[in-house]
Amino acid sequence: MDDYAAINMANWDERVPAHAASPDYHVADFIADPGFLSKVVRFDRPRLGDLSGLRGVHLQCHIGTDTISLARLGASMTGLDFSLPAVRQASDLAARTGADAVFVESDVYLAADVLSRGSFDFVYTGVGALCWLPSVRRWAKVVADLLRPGGRLFIRDGHPMLWAMQDGRDDDLLVVKYPYFETADPLVLDEDGTYVETDAEFTATLTHSWNHGLGDIVTALLGAGLSITELTEHDSVPWNALPGLMERTELDEWRLIDRPERLAASYTIQAVR
Repeated sequence: MDDYAAINMANWDERVPAHAASPDYHVADFIADPGFLSKVVRFDRPRLGDLSGLRGVHLQCHIGTDTISLARLGASMTGLDFSLPAVRQASDLAARTGADAVFVESDVYLAADVLSRGSFDFVYTGVGALCWLPSVRRWAKVVADLLRPGGRLFIRDGHPMLWAMQDGRDDDLLVVKYPYFETADPLVLDEDGTYVETDAEFTATLTHSWNHGLGDIVTALLGAGLSITELTEHDSVPWNALPGLMERTELDEWRLIDRPERLAASYTIQAVR
């Protein structure tokens, strides 16, 4: 395993119980309400179309709430994540909810080796996934290898412009601090919190991450043989990414309070093999 993956895995393994217990992941709501969907999938739903009878794979699925939401829309889902605690938590939630979803532990770059190549109707990648990968071209090749001819990719993620912004400022300025484009060296951060409501304290606080410009992502998908069918930029994102500068929307998203049209906060890309 590469050093960056081992460092990030330790961080994500430790987050799993905190995320599963946090009200932000709504595990209890999934168990209590068979129709409950994650807010990310609720946002995606108008673009996802009819998933009935389709075979899908969710790459970097974490504890599986988005995966199970896609299964509740009619798909037969496979979730893949490199964190064994996350896979176990996701599998437990699928069993408790009766979802048509199975979960596999694997590095995302090895997904085509551990799953059936060319057999999926769609690949789904959700918010906050690509930043943990050093090469978006390598990821795009995996996506192409997993899809059947005519199968599609659906990705919604934080916008690379948002990832480049400095957060935690005391003023209302939007300041670019981090790289926009993919770089050879990772951004190394040592942070003791996480993005959900929790009282948990963490010890594996070091992470390695990379930004990938929108052009990097589109070019990687085209290079892997996919055709882009949608590229939409959104002014909102599912979490309070810039505290003090954002407000909650009617769709339970967050966007800038002042002139939200200034910042693309997330994007959706669809592509077909």
